[in-house]
Amino acid sequence: MANAVEQASEKHGRISRAESSLGAGSFLCVLDPILKLFEALGKEFSNDQSRIRELRERLVKERFHLAVLGQFKRGKSTLINAFLGEPLLPVSVLPLTSIPTFLRPGPRRLLRVFFLDGRSEELKDLSCGQAADLLARYVTEERNPENKLGVARVEVEYPSSALSRGVMLIDTPGIGSTFRHNTDATLRFLPQCDAAIFVVSADPPITEVELEFLKAVRGKMARLFFVMNKADYLSGAERDRAVEFFKKVLEKQVGVAEDEPVFSVSAKLGLEGKSSGNRMLWQESGMQELQAYLLDFLARGKARALQLALAKKALDVVAGATMHIQLQRGSLQMPLDQLEKRIRIFDEKIREAERERIAIGDLLAGDRKRTVEFLEEKAEQARQKARGHFQGITSGMLLNAENPESAEEKVQGCLAEQIPAFFEEELKSFSGAIGQRVSETLQAHQERADRLSEGIRQTAAELFEIPYHAPDSLTAFEKVHEPYWVTYNWDTSLGDLPVEAVEHFLPARIRMRRFRRRISKDIETLVVRNVENIRWATLQNLDQSFRQYSAVLDERLKVTVEATHGAIQAAHLQRKERAETVQSEIKRLEQKRAELGKLEESLAKFADLASENG
Repeated sequence: MANAVEQASEKHGRISRAESSLGAGSFLCVLDPILKLFEALGKEFSNDQSRIRELRERLVKERFHLAVLGQFKRGKSTLINAFLGEPLLPVSVLPLTSIPTFLRPGPRRLLRVFFLDGRSEELKDLSCGQAADLLARYVTEERNPENKLGVARVEVEYPSSALSRGVMLIDTPGIGSTFRHNTDATLRFLPQCDAAIFVVSADPPITEVELEFLKAVRGKMARLFFVMNKADYLSGAERDRAVEFFKKVLEKQVGVAEDEPVFSVSAKLGLEGKSSGNRMLWQESGMQELQAYLLDFLARGKARALQLALAKKALDVVAGATMHIQLQRGSLQMPLDQLEKRIRIFDEKIREAERERIAIGDLLAGDRKRTVEFLEEKAEQARQKARGHFQGITSGMLLNAENPESAEEKVQGCLAEQIPAFFEEELKSFSGAIGQRVSETLQAHQERADRLSEGIRQTAAELFEIPYHAPDSLTAFEKVHEPYWVTYNWDTSLGDLPVEAVEHFLPARIRMRRFRRRISKDIETLVVRNVENIRWATLQNLDQSFRQYSAVLDERLKVTVEATHGAIQAAHLQRKERAETVQSEIKRLEQKRAELGKLEESLAKFADLASENG
């Protein structure tokens, strides 16, 4: 393994040397002068200034989300505890509930608990023992059986050097436990993470459940790290054979590169070594090598994709500002009669754009209505599918039942087990279908909005004979989300089944017939409630998407008009009211355009370098 690790580290080193000018600090050295230049240009460039400030904030505050994945009892929580150097996360002989724990850097230990009903609690200034006890109370099956407390997720702020480097560690529920729906929940969660540590152990190296899960995970994650825990259970030769076996499985069945390192560690010994200050034990545990590799990756590789995206966006902002300056300068230099003639032409273009914006709004409202109708169709299909599924299950169970008393307990247990798995699968299918429909619908509007905004800019460029830069498509739904875990409190309980006093004296056959009718009614109630849970949440997301798009469209048009029509009108006003200042203003704009051009060149080089090494 050592050779593979050295080769990987050398590869990281080559990339790092090639991209020596990359990094948040060097990128800030490009963004900050642009921000100052926009400030000096005045309030006409306030939108450009705001956009660069937003990009800067994204760069500075970005957190890298690193999930720890693996089967139940592989030592995931112990591995994180070893990184932290304290036994913070609970280690139980029982599986955890489907509740993740998010660990972020902070000056002191702090716990935030978010509940399914929207409540939250914050507990500050905790000792390690207090924090560990509270975590055990909320996230373990032993202390919070079947999530009776209704916990959605738990966030922990923790003073640790492992977290201070911009990493949020996420402890996930184990796959393959008695809670079978955890695996599907984990898969839905993964796209929100930047990377993951996949943990197996030496007893055995990998199971069929883990292998199937890993195949599904690999397509959803940009970067995976592989750890074989509990190395202290094996001798040196046994450990080498186990690692070699694991690597062959990864290569042949998962498609992982042959030179991808597998780290053999003992998280238990690593925790003991770090908490006691025993450096030798920490090193012998294998945790030092793993931590060094992860920190090397985080230092050298995590930011490239983000920086490339931000650099491209910044180039769009700079190009727009450059056009703004050129429009002002051209308007100041142009003969007044020609300027006023072109203003009249451009005014008509603005009115035409406003009419188009109203038309897009009308189409958007119609598409929202049709999408809601599609949502209702999917909800009805889900109800029908659920009715057939649960009626079929219960009918089979009641076929040979002798009395309702014994049948009721069996039916209740079956529904309690079947409902979460069934409706989580339905949620995935339902949300996927609606999400695709919304995406396809708004993509068409996205293209119309881009053409509308581009048409205004292009008309201005043609009228005033200046270069035109076509910006990237507006991303109306771009947001930076922290990972979240969608946890639904599925309704699994049958209602109180009223039994008339006289019914106890009826023959068993008639009692069973009445019991079947009551079960059928209760199943209908369960189906309606659980499908409504899905339908309502999806409807809220759908409405939010359409509202957000409409707001962004209006803002985009407003910014485009201000950056073009506003620049021309400002120059026209200065020509008429402050003619004596025109020449000095032309000179100032030429100077700022030259400064902005140099900054644009630096930004373009940064983007090229990030792209080459990304």
